[in-house]
Amino acid sequence: MIRRLFLALALFLAAAPTFAVNPDEVLPDPALETRARTISAELRCMVCQNQSIDDSNADLARDLRLLVRRRLADGDTDKQVLDYIVSRYGEFVLLKPRFTEKTLLLWGAPVTLFLFGGLALAVYARRRVGKPTGTRLTPEEEARLSEILDK
Repeated sequence: MIRRLFLALALFLAAAPTFAVNPDEVLPDPALETRARTISAELRCMVCQNQSIDDSNADLARDLRLLVRRRLADGDTDKQVLDYIVSRYGEFVLLKPRFTEKTLLLWGAPVTLFLFGGLALAVYARRRVGKPTGTRLTPEEEARLSEILDK
């Protein structure tokens, strides 16, 4: 009984994103609808913030989905639709930010940190080459070690 309940819950949760787009939002042209779904998957829900507007049930996400579909039905290209949404809501609305001079630090920081970390590690390792590790044994410790090894 419990297994069936968990299975039903898992199936319901797996299908949850399909409930976001309401039937009254779907465009009659399948090609336009496919484009709309692709664009909607690239846009962040400003309410949920970690979901695309395609997956979100928030009212703002619904408004954005309708705006995307209206712009596509009016003949805009995918780029024009995205540019229009970004002009109104800013770059934050994109789930994957564009690579521009404004986002250079965002995209370049991980690579730069990795390179500087590798360089620092190489310099540290190079300085350690040939240096003895630890401290020298005292005469008492050397005598004790010789005694142990002789046994």
